Amino acid sequence: MNESTNSKKRVEQLREEINRHNQNYYQYDAPQIPDADYDALMRELQLLETENPHLISDDSPTQRVGSAPLESFQQVQHEVPMLSLDNAFDDDEFEAFDKRVRDRVGLLNKVEYLVEPKLDGLAISLLYIDGVFVRAATRGDGKIGENVTENVKTISAIPLRLKGDNLPKTIEVRGEVFMPLSGFEKLNREAARLSEKPFVNPRNAAAGSLRQLDSTITAKRSLAFYAYGIGVFEGYELPQTQQELFELLDDWGVPICDQVSVETGMEQCHKAYQRLGEKRALLPYEIDGVVYKVNDFALQKSIGFVSRAPRWAIARKFPAQEKTTEVVSIDVQVGRTGAITPVARLAPVFVGGVTVTNVTLHNEGELRRKDVRVGDTVIVRRAGDVIPEIVSVVLEKRKSNAPIFEMPIECPVCGSTIERAEGEAVARCPAGLFCQAQVKESIKHFASRKAMDVDGLGDKLVEQLVSEGLVKTPADLYVLTQDQLSGLDRLADKSANNLIVALEKSKSTTLAKFLYALGIREVGEVTAASLAQHFGQLEALQQATAQSLERVPDVGPIVAQHVVAFFELAHNRAVISSLQELGVHWPDVSRVSDSEQALAGKVFVLTGTLSIMGRVEAKDALQLLGGKVTGSVSKKTDYVVAGEEAGSKLNKALSLGVTVLSEEDFVELIGAHQGSSQ
Repeated sequence: MNESTNSKKRVEQLREEINRHNQNYYQYDAPQIPDADYDALMRELQLLETENPHLISDDSPTQRVGSAPLESFQQVQHEVPMLSLDNAFDDDEFEAFDKRVRDRVGLLNKVEYLVEPKLDGLAISLLYIDGVFVRAATRGDGKIGENVTENVKTISAIPLRLKGDNLPKTIEVRGEVFMPLSGFEKLNREAARLSEKPFVNPRNAAAGSLRQLDSTITAKRSLAFYAYGIGVFEGYELPQTQQELFELLDDWGVPICDQVSVETGMEQCHKAYQRLGEKRALLPYEIDGVVYKVNDFALQKSIGFVSRAPRWAIARKFPAQEKTTEVVSIDVQVGRTGAITPVARLAPVFVGGVTVTNVTLHNEGELRRKDVRVGDTVIVRRAGDVIPEIVSVVLEKRKSNAPIFEMPIECPVCGSTIERAEGEAVARCPAGLFCQAQVKESIKHFASRKAMDVDGLGDKLVEQLVSEGLVKTPADLYVLTQDQLSGLDRLADKSANNLIVALEKSKSTTLAKFLYALGIREVGEVTAASLAQHFGQLEALQQATAQSLERVPDVGPIVAQHVVAFFELAHNRAVISSLQELGVHWPDVSRVSDSEQALAGKVFVLTGTLSIMGRVEAKDALQLLGGKVTGSVSKKTDYVVAGEEAGSKLNKALSLGVTVLSEEDFVELIGAHQGSSQ
């Protein structure tokens, strides 16, 4: 056996041994060797790889040190959306959830739930192909996340190659990246030594570490990972339960939280919640509640989803942390749609991991109900550990002369008389884009990531642009010059140029994003997408009546009226025309009327790699023709479109007798129907 062969064999032995120790340390919390011995193994592997560069592989433990800084994160489209969870804050809300689960599937028996701690970290997706880690992405908005592969590679808890030979062709592991408390304390000690600002809590530290453009910084942070589920899963038979899936992931070397249990019925679930609540302060990481998931996958499928969350899972939050502080002042803010919102300014109070100084009082009715006054001592909590709110006033400490706050009758920004529509709790400034506050908020919304996604156009810069009179409508953004931007405070030539480039890039968008960016009242992302899909063209939507709008999914009478009213305003139509003249554009797809939807009611499943037409483009084309795209094959599936390396979905389609289309057949089908509908 020659020297090269010996080196290769030793490298393989070292990698296997180091990966085993990583698994013992991060997955089982049971280290088998001292740190010094582990370091010696790593040094030996690094030396061998340096001497034999041809032996270095992407999945080697030595490749976790980070790489050259990135200029920005690329976007990743989630093939299966990463949904959020609904919350329950008490026993009654959780029991109501359980009743909905049983009612939905007509189940009389107790439901079996998998119970796991709700980690306070950052949701992440890990893609493995043939057992090798190839990509990591943040959750983002659930549909599109950021590619953080280089950063995630530095996390020793995450395997770069799955264990075993019998592995899925493709598996997308989903879980939570978090910072253990010991690592958080170490990070802040180092920050104090360097006179740097400390992180407020472990979640912020984990998120900040994972979003570093320089992955060598991430590599120096103590990050860990626990899996909680999967997304894409092909080339392997899905187990029957969530518990069995966790056992499989554990066998493949993926870290699973050791506090997971399976409970049957409400009584056991309540006890599991109490147990984890009592353990909370003793755990080496932060949790803010418990997650319950229906254990049986077939039952999960029957129960289904709502637009942003599964119906078969819920997060049961621990009681919110509460503190007392003083109300320093009360004023009002003017929102994007003119809503006048009272806001309490507080003496800073640290609660639930953040320092709270401002709390919204929502509307005049809420202000009166809680009777909050300047000078009051109030109890503040973070509802669900997220949104700060005033729970109540400590009346025993109220000063005798504390004045009742009176809502203004005029807009504090533009002076217009405030109006309140009959039946609405919210008062509004009616001035629209003639009110500078509404202009600022409208521009912020227009440029936001889920709308036109203008990178680098932050809130402070928007406020400065509006205050300087450079921007009065969204269209004004696209006539800004390098000289105008460079003349602003704290905006150097390079930043100004980057913003010009970002604005130019944002001109290419989609109709759905453009509609959302316009800020029509009560038209959120989902409704904007439904409007775009239904009408196909902006011109058709602009001419739509309230009656025709109400035929769109997600649109009721109130939203329909808001849409009609928006497009009736000459000012709004003028801004839209200006935006289009300045180059804002989107794919122009002619609308297919309800009677012409050739694929109406047909159910499609896309599997494998589509090279002629991307998966997102294929899905959009099907939906425009009335087709429905789902993620799994069943007897109700009409067509399976099989691209290259199609796996288990293709096999299931063949076994069920479902029609299988090649990508060429699919493109021909779409082209024929699109052509006939022009």
